[in-house]
Amino acid sequence: MSFFLQAPVAHTILSSASSCRTVRRTKALKLRCGALGAKNTAKIPMPPINPKDPFLSKLASVASSSPEALHNSSANPDTPPFLDLFESPKLMATPAQVERSVTYNEHRPRSPPPDLPSLLLNGRIVYIGMPLVPAVTELVVAELMYLQWMDPKQPIYLYINSTGTTRDDGETVGMETEGFAIYDALMQLQNEIHTVAVGAAIGQACLLLSAGTKGKRFMMPHAKAMIQQPRVPSSGLMPASDVLIRAKEVIINRDTLVELLAKHTGNSIEAVAEVMRRPFYMDANRAKEFGVIDKILWRGQEKVMAEVASPEEWDKNAGIKVMDGF
Repeated sequence: MSFFLQAPVAHTILSSASSCRTVRRTKALKLRCGALGAKNTAKIPMPPINPKDPFLSKLASVASSSPEALHNSSANPDTPPFLDLFESPKLMATPAQVERSVTYNEHRPRSPPPDLPSLLLNGRIVYIGMPLVPAVTELVVAELMYLQWMDPKQPIYLYINSTGTTRDDGETVGMETEGFAIYDALMQLQNEIHTVAVGAAIGQACLLLSAGTKGKRFMMPHAKAMIQQPRVPSSGLMPASDVLIRAKEVIINRDTLVELLAKHTGNSIEAVAEVMRRPFYMDANRAKEFGVIDKILWRGQEKVMAEVASPEEWDKNAGIKVMDGF
């Protein structure tokens, strides 16, 4: 009887001792794991955080106002975590809006870069670098009006590299009225107009070159100018009566172009009409002789040309007598 009473008591004592040893082992293991975790955490450096990062700023504001929103992540598997916190999430931004890491912050653009026409406009420069199509005419006229409104006393610099209302192969791309629209805008301005030919000034573009303020019309040394008759646009399947009407309009535009060129170059209408019977190409020197420009632009040009003697002076200094009829 005593044996049966003592056996449960011994079993209970052994179970209690085993439980105590298990608890002690668990606590020791937790302490060792905690120390190891703290040791490893101390070794891992914190990555640099950009304080201007809009995404981190949004997360911080949400965490302070409603932290429960961070626990309820998006249920949509196609949406990255926490991106649904933004009312209109943007996965990409323009290059000028990208916030880079703090390492590259000094190279990050502060604002969107301006376009090239705006930079030139800030220097009162209007550049025509395309054929005269409606979009080009609209932009050029608007820029001229804006520059006069900004300051009606400062000069406007018009740089020209255009084939006029045709392409380089002669195909018509715009109506002659495109060139006349820019010309009329130039004539209405109170500012001085400095025109500079770079590359080519053909047809209506040559008219714009000659329409600058007298004494302020320039040409690069290797630029080309050319005047020609207006071209008849493609008639397509137009009836013969309409083709005749369009041909008459082209003749009217030709006569107008001849009159304006004669006015600005100082030549007679007959002389201009004669050279315009075929395409009339001019280099810088020939354009100056014809009256399209006033000066050729290159370094030291004025000083060099002032020191050059005329052919007659060369002959006289060399002792050469020029016979009559030669």
